[in-house]
Amino acid sequence: MKNDPLSVALFEMRLEEIHRGDPWLRYEISIRDFVALFPVRYKNGRPVRPDHPATYGVDREVFLKVLVAFSQCFN
Repeated sequence: MKNDPLSVALFEMRLEEIHRGDPWLRYEISIRDFVALFPVRYKNGRPVRPDHPATYGVDREVFLKVLVAFSQCFN
């Protein structure tokens, strides 16, 4: 699966939903900055699961939602 723009767009939409659904995130980080924390990277033509961002303290619950969204969009 090479770079699939539809899956990337879907993943970004899911990240926006996660941001909007969290009562604290909207006050701590902009939606664009939140989406930018989880860029889609590819290795050997396959999307690589995002890492927990080191630059911003995303809590465990939010990060798990991000991983679920990633799995749903790319698997």
